[in-house]
Amino acid sequence: MPFVLVTGISCRIGIAWTVAERLRSDGWTVVGTGWPAHDREQLWGADEKEPDQEGLRWIAADLGDPDVPGRLVEDAVVEHGSLDALVCVHARSSMQDLTTVTAAELDASFAVNTRSTVLLTQAAARAGVRRIVLFTTGVHQDPMPTEIPYVVSKAALQGVTATLAAALAPHGATVNCINPGPNDTGYATEADKTTVRTRMPLAPRWGRPGDTADLVSWLVSDEAGWITGQTIDSDGGWGIRAGVAPRQDDSRR
Repeated sequence: MPFVLVTGISCRIGIAWTVAERLRSDGWTVVGTGWPAHDREQLWGADEKEPDQEGLRWIAADLGDPDVPGRLVEDAVVEHGSLDALVCVHARSSMQDLTTVTAAELDASFAVNTRSTVLLTQAAARAGVRRIVLFTTGVHQDPMPTEIPYVVSKAALQGVTATLAAALAPHGATVNCINPGPNDTGYATEADKTTVRTRMPLAPRWGRPGDTADLVSWLVSDEAGWITGQTIDSDGGWGIRAGVAPRQDDSRR
């Protein structure tokens, strides 16, 4: 069975959890990591129980520690003999605007969101990985002035995707990046939900973790072997909404 490492699995309502479940159903052996201590500080909170679904080995991992990414990959390879895919869904989130942003939070967000992902990629490359999927946010489509540390660190991942892809291309490996668009994973207010429903071009709904899981499933497959260095906006057309007339909200949908 092919083997994948998925980061960021802490909450059952999250994208990473759904990605892990989809890949398990596709026949992958999945090792997942998460850091519930971070989720407990957020609006969505952490699950009371650690992930325990059949077929997933889950590890609590603080990716802010620079020694952790390499060790995660090395331990996984010792256990499974290889690493076929790496899916980096993890994210540190913080609400700091230009008046409140601190050096400490900038450093912490960079360490978790950016540095750890590059180090995971480095270790995965040494292990002979063939598919890597990174995650960014939609800052290239919309400004996010209340989340500067998050924006800076996630934009860096989008920016480095092509460079990492070029580094791994001679080895036959692909690196791509996903912007999942508006996904309600526990943080959205009712006002947020209404705004997105009425402005989403394709359908009057938010994105769902399953939409992203479908894309990840394809990107790590053999069918996607000719796609690399790309940032894919899986967002229901959210990025083109300026050219689409708002619809009347129907909260029943």
